[in-house]
Amino acid sequence: MDWTDRHCRYMHRLLSREVLLYTEMVTAPALVRGGALHLLAHVPQEHPLALQLGGSDPDELALAAKLGAEAGYDEINLNCGCPSDRVQSGAFGAVLMQRPELVADCVTAIREAVDVEVTVKCRIGVDEQEPRQILPEFLHMIQIAGCTRVTIHARKAWLQGLSPKENRDIPPLDYEIVHQMKADFPDLHISINGGITTLDQARALLERGLDGVMVGRAAYHQPGDVLCAADQQIYGTGAASDPVEVARQMLPYIEQHLSGGGRLHQVTRHMLGLFAGRPGARQWRRTLSEGAHRDSAGPALVETALTAITG
Repeated sequence: MDWTDRHCRYMHRLLSREVLLYTEMVTAPALVRGGALHLLAHVPQEHPLALQLGGSDPDELALAAKLGAEAGYDEINLNCGCPSDRVQSGAFGAVLMQRPELVADCVTAIREAVDVEVTVKCRIGVDEQEPRQILPEFLHMIQIAGCTRVTIHARKAWLQGLSPKENRDIPPLDYEIVHQMKADFPDLHISINGGITTLDQARALLERGLDGVMVGRAAYHQPGDVLCAADQQIYGTGAASDPVEVARQMLPYIEQHLSGGGRLHQVTRHMLGLFAGRPGARQWRRTLSEGAHRDSAGPALVETALTAITG
């Protein structure tokens, strides 16, 4: 949330033509009751693209999913993994791990409302739950409801005692239970999430038999490392992308955004990590961070920042 907006996704698609991109989590109440349809905004170049929804009311989720499908999304993903306080207070996100019957009802309602694929993202459990007892039950119920693809964040979420940030790092990773779930549910398309930072890690997990790998923070903070070679190394298509060329390809997009009344920093904040680990990366970040908020800031600032990389 607040990270993978449409500007971020546009850049990520320039880095990789093949990976499936996800929106930030959009709550069903925001779409259905709040009329916040601007949250669905995207451009055709972003596809393949999944809309991730948060909610716990089957009817409301069905209406939100229909809006998403009508907006052109390729997949509707129900989030049962987010541990944030505002999500808990709305009775959705990771707290839904405690209510598999309700999740199944939500999946059923969404599937009846849309023709696109309906998927689920979950944790291995929450709080005092024993993952090896509850996760198979959870997967069984959503599979019966018609969900054929699930992404499992291989950590528990502690809804009491840990902040959302701490929930991304402190609960120990348990990749083995995800592999076990794939063995137990061979017909279920299972992707793994959590702690994956390199393409080598992703490839190793795929080679062990998992169907997919979801990369979150590393794809945001070091997008060049994760996405530039993904098409070549994971999908076996094309050549690796060049982050310098991608930065230049962003210039027309930035021009269009500014002409519509947008601000430069709304786009360039997602570009700060594009050259992470490369000589000149610090100056690239500094130039954009210090200058992009100025009223006069435009594509020329990006070109100036690029000189730190290209010389």
